[in-house]
Amino acid sequence: MTFRLAYEEITLAHGGNTVRLRPTLRAATTLERSHDGLANLFQRVDEFHLGTVREIVLASATDRREAEAFLQSFEGKPLFLMRAIVRPAVADLCKGFIPASDGTAKPASGKPMTWPAFYRELYRSATGALGWTAEAAWNATLTEINEAYAGHIAMLKAIHGSADDTDTQPDPDQAARNIAAGLDPEFNRAGLRALKGRGKAA
Repeated sequence: MTFRLAYEEITLAHGGNTVRLRPTLRAATTLERSHDGLANLFQRVDEFHLGTVREIVLASATDRREAEAFLQSFEGKPLFLMRAIVRPAVADLCKGFIPASDGTAKPASGKPMTWPAFYRELYRSATGALGWTAEAAWNATLTEINEAYAGHIAMLKAIHGSADDTDTQPDPDQAARNIAAGLDPEFNRAGLRALKGRGKAA
């Protein structure tokens, strides 16, 4: 996954009212479900379906009262004015409901995952692996959860190593010395000394 900072928070202003929108996991889950899929949601945004646009603003606003005041500021105004101000921002915001690929992900080998299942897995990663509270998980964006989880995995690999790390393979010379000393051929003496050194430093 890769950062898409332009979509992480969008600020809209009109008639002295300002509202901040974020593509949170809660907003993605709610809007995908209420529109029977992201394809329908995107189509209604493209058509500027007023009810859908209002729902997106309210669901993704960091402050609901600010969102309501912002929407009310368009009452009695020409619809094209609201369309010009809101539609591009809402369209960009909705892109945040689909994670971007950084080009390094391996092709999926299993069955395609539905969006509800994908969002559920993100929630489980945030609250399970990362230990976030439910509220923190719901209020985070997909990018934030993905990046935090990637950082968590990188940390675990740095501490414990990884099966695909080339430096975790046994050294033939070390294996021979281990056998001569009556030790396990895969025993890493240098690694043990380094680990002991860390303990002393701590």
